[in-house]
Amino acid sequence: MTAPMRPVIGDTLAPHVTVHRLWEAPDQPATIRALAPRIRGVATSTLFGRVDAALFDALPQLEIVASFGVGYDNVDVAAAAARGIIVTHTPGVLDDEVADLTVGLLLATIRRIPQADRYLRDGRWPEANFPLSPTLRGRRIGIVGLGRIGKAVARRLAAFDVAIAYHGRSRQPVDYPYFPTIVGLAAACDVLIILAPGGDGTRHLVDAAVLAALGADGILVNVARGSLVDEAALVAALASGTILAAGLDVYADEPRVPADLAALPNTVLLPHIASGSAATRDAMGRLVADNLIAWFKTGRPLTSVPETARLVR
Repeated sequence: MTAPMRPVIGDTLAPHVTVHRLWEAPDQPATIRALAPRIRGVATSTLFGRVDAALFDALPQLEIVASFGVGYDNVDVAAAAARGIIVTHTPGVLDDEVADLTVGLLLATIRRIPQADRYLRDGRWPEANFPLSPTLRGRRIGIVGLGRIGKAVARRLAAFDVAIAYHGRSRQPVDYPYFPTIVGLAAACDVLIILAPGGDGTRHLVDAAVLAALGADGILVNVARGSLVDEAALVAALASGTILAAGLDVYADEPRVPADLAALPNTVLLPHIASGSAATRDAMGRLVADNLIAWFKTGRPLTSVPETARLVR
């Protein structure tokens, strides 16, 4: 185990395997060298940083990497697949929690709920009523990445009687309109919700051109990965009025958030908490452990990432 993770992971694994807690070792490289002939599995999370070819090469008996989270851009999957190493993640168990938070963040951003809360706490209500906010009524919602979470968000937003469209790598068998480009989707909508996977292939997918297409009444919501958004372009668009507001749960260099972004009054900023309930994080942790246990017992993990699924016997 590369970094501190939910206790349920170690508790679930303990009856089945020997768990080595790397972060407790005073000399981690020496510990890795000493354990190298014995380590067949790794449990990891983004707290450890990137799990890459250097670690794989240092652990020649490694068979599986179980990553905590639905996103797995913290693992060099190509390097793992080239070495025959299975990579797993934790999809499904967090879909509803993330979808709930996404809708909440959208509403908070449009109705300026945190700003209204501060207004009251600062004692300003006796001076004047809080300014009127924009509305969700009549808005057109564009979802970038209509996977499990994207579909869960769409189902929730359908109850608000708003129009929904989407962009992704390919058209899906759904009733929502499909846009082959993100710029086209942004131009057709006034809310853009980012739910696509991270990684080099989607870095700065939301750039100045997309923000300009979203327009002066546009709202950006990102609960995917900070790397998908060009933060400098976003700050400029928010400051200039190119778009109306943004609700963000993720950032390019977490946990560091640019001061000029945090200073903007037309943002709602959360500290990467989309899946952050105790119940959901424990469910994710159990799936990390269950993937490892299933692999060692049957040779078939429960939720291999697509890039290594072909390696499963």
